[in-house]
Amino acid sequence: MTQLEAARRGIITGEMKDAALKERVAPEQMRAIVEEGVAVIVKNRLHRKIPALAVGRGLKTKVNANIGTSQDMMDVGVELEKLRAAVEAGADAVMDLSTGGDVDKIRREILKESPIPLGTVPIYQAALESVKKGRSFVELTADEIFDVIERQAEDGVDFMTVHSGISFASLERVKKEGRIMGIVSRGGALTAEWMRHNKKENPLFEEFPRLLKIAKKYDVVLSLGDGLRPGCLADATDRGQIAELITLGELADVCRAGGVQVMIEGPGHMPIDQIKANMLLQKRLCKGAPFYVLGPLVTDIAPGYDHITSAIGGAIAASAGADFLCYVTPSEHLRLPAVDDVREGVIAARIAAHAGDIAKGVSGAMEMDSRLARARKALNWEEQIRLSINPERSRLLRDSSPPSDSSVCTMCGSLCAYKMTEG
Repeated sequence: MTQLEAARRGIITGEMKDAALKERVAPEQMRAIVEEGVAVIVKNRLHRKIPALAVGRGLKTKVNANIGTSQDMMDVGVELEKLRAAVEAGADAVMDLSTGGDVDKIRREILKESPIPLGTVPIYQAALESVKKGRSFVELTADEIFDVIERQAEDGVDFMTVHSGISFASLERVKKEGRIMGIVSRGGALTAEWMRHNKKENPLFEEFPRLLKIAKKYDVVLSLGDGLRPGCLADATDRGQIAELITLGELADVCRAGGVQVMIEGPGHMPIDQIKANMLLQKRLCKGAPFYVLGPLVTDIAPGYDHITSAIGGAIAASAGADFLCYVTPSEHLRLPAVDDVREGVIAARIAAHAGDIAKGVSGAMEMDSRLARARKALNWEEQIRLSINPERSRLLRDSSPPSDSSVCTMCGSLCAYKMTEG
């Protein structure tokens, strides 16, 4: 029985109780939003060591960190270091996007060490294994794709990105639209090229019931991927993106009817003035399913600073209803993220998520800011550091410029407004 099926039977599972306590909501409220499909409990039934993660309406906006090898850099030790950095920085989940080395071994090592839920994109591994066998990835069979999905689920993967919304119809719309960037999603590009070469419909769309059967068996949350997401501002909110979103909404209905938990992935690169409309579209078309967004990045001209462009968009998206933010690091578009990039990306995304939570009125969000404000007014530096989103960095900056009067800082010194208005 999945969490969704339990909720429909009026059962408040242990995972729902734990998540409700963490979210500061009543257990019955948690059960109700899971039943409605506007929230999911992210926890593979075989992944025993992690706490359940609740994502959805009325809950704290969550943050995911992507890690994983590439074909140029495939040191599992480095990826485990990135995992630790992500967890220490406060990520709620991680995704292993490995495309180099022994992917099964890497995933299992990450699963063994991770104290938080793990997601994957199975098509990456399926394509890699085809190439290792001396074949092009377009020679993959549907059976090989589903075999990888089942293998990852059996290992304990908690959520999976599957690009089931790509069809010949949506690809034709992208072609007619005349995008600058075309298809920028790796999973989307792999799927589209497989379809063109084989002149067959996407197996993750055509054989969707087969996918549901695996997800239901392990209670894996299906994250319906935006394989046609915009890769630059000029391509945002076009017909291809929206056509895919309509399909994802229809597939979300199929998931819920089958007792499978589902969330929807979204853009991408997008001008600020389109973000709120996109959140509203997703919630309407997908009947409130949790929305998992990458960014959105609000400008294309800031390589090296895309954790900032992403955080700007993420804050707006979260305030307008996005439930789950995928971080973007400073190295986005430039290289595989290093450990420090992971840390910076998580903190930036957490700031965005928290800003959105304040706007949405999430329980306890504003209280955190008020507590720090009181400590700041009282010139209680230790409490300010303790309450900050990154205490280590706060302390480093404070200690790097010690004031002559320890009650103030070197910005204002004796002209400190709080000192002047004491009493």
